[in-house]
Amino acid sequence: MRAEALKGHLDGLLLAALEAGPLHGYAVKEALRARTDGRIDLPTGTVYPALHRLERAGLISGSWSVSGGRRRRTYTLTPAGHGALGGERAGWQEFARAVTAALEVGSWSATS
Repeated sequence: MRAEALKGHLDGLLLAALEAGPLHGYAVKEALRARTDGRIDLPTGTVYPALHRLERAGLISGSWSVSGGRRRRTYTLTPAGHGALGGERAGWQEFARAVTAALEVGSWSATS
């Protein structure tokens, strides 16, 4: 999937990946890849800055842990994040309906 198609939807995708429970940054990236059968495979250079931005906005909270001798930041959806995810889903559904309507065969009529 082209990166341009995801613009404006990154926050919703990341919030959705965290809906099932806490994940560290790389696991968020992998959850999205797995959930979409590899169609969405975001670069880590996109995921981590977005997670930091969502944390600053109060939509996710992060905490440090050690796993296998490595420090990892684990992220959890906050109540505000749950609300934002609902808004992202509603916005996406509206957008998808509009684009589907515009792309349907026969949805355009010639005017003269």
